[in-house]
Amino acid sequence: MTNDALLPVFERLGLPDTGLSQEAYAYAERATPDFVFFHSVRSYVFARAHARHEGLRAGTDYDDELLFLSCVLHDIGLSEEGNGDQRFEVDGADTAAAFLRERGVEERRIVIAWDAIALHTSDGIAGRKGPEVRLAQAGIGTDILGIRRESLPAGLADEVHALLPRMDLAYALSDAIVAQADSKPQKASPMTFPGALLRHHLPHGAQPTWYDLIAVAGWGDRPVGAVARRRARTPEQVGAMFMEYLEAGDVEGLVSLYEPYAHFVPTSGTHLVGTGAIRKALQQLIDSGVRLKLELREIRQVDNLALVSNTATLTGVDPEPVISTTTEVLRRGPDGGWVHVVDDRFFG
Repeated sequence: MTNDALLPVFERLGLPDTGLSQEAYAYAERATPDFVFFHSVRSYVFARAHARHEGLRAGTDYDDELLFLSCVLHDIGLSEEGNGDQRFEVDGADTAAAFLRERGVEERRIVIAWDAIALHTSDGIAGRKGPEVRLAQAGIGTDILGIRRESLPAGLADEVHALLPRMDLAYALSDAIVAQADSKPQKASPMTFPGALLRHHLPHGAQPTWYDLIAVAGWGDRPVGAVARRRARTPEQVGAMFMEYLEAGDVEGLVSLYEPYAHFVPTSGTHLVGTGAIRKALQQLIDSGVRLKLELREIRQVDNLALVSNTATLTGVDPEPVISTTTEVLRRGPDGGWVHVVDDRFFG
């Protein structure tokens, strides 16, 4: 896009009309898809609106050109040029810093832009930095999640969206981050924003959580105040341990045999998800005083997954034993222990 073509957008939105701003605008437009580019420009407009709402003055309280540069380049890590081996925020910060450095921008300002871009997904950190970093994150957050949109001037969002359409931004941007991480998993370590997005697109347990990382750290740390639990080293051991813990009335032992978001069907029409709900159901089972015998019918194992079927004989509820067939999906965790992902036990 030529400088002449840039002018209507700059004039209508009142963007900082400097040579460096126009270069950064043209670079971001050329390097990123429209949904990313439009988002980057809107983020500045919203950031500037937040500054005015707070009574901050451009040129006095914050560097307006630097705020624009930080916003318009904040997702350059999603471009082909910016797609390195780091999380996209840091790749973008490095790419933007190189762009600014090549144009003679002083290092002090480059450091601020680097922080604004690298930290724009870091809640609780960006807000404690300088005004440009804080305002950039505020504007970005408004455009993605609608944070503080109520403080925008009436009609501003409609005006900027008419000029720069959203194009289903939030989902399109999420897909772009995941696509990078799919091809370069090192860009999405588990505790990062890209890692959190990637985990949503993978089978539960495919990407380690914080507690999975602790389990394989090698130091042998255990939950404070918790009884150390044996792990089922084979799928067959899960049934044996379930009977043992039920006989002992050990509800926490039973819960340890389930993933945090496991599915449990104890009776017809009852579908529980998560260890909180499962704990309550298992405690009720213990309190009822029932006894359970599990006999393995069939097991099929593929790598870290196993499909298990047991014949379950429940006594102590009705005069006659209740016999049913279980369907269980087990997964081997990072620590080598097998636990339930799905437990369709259906006790009568």
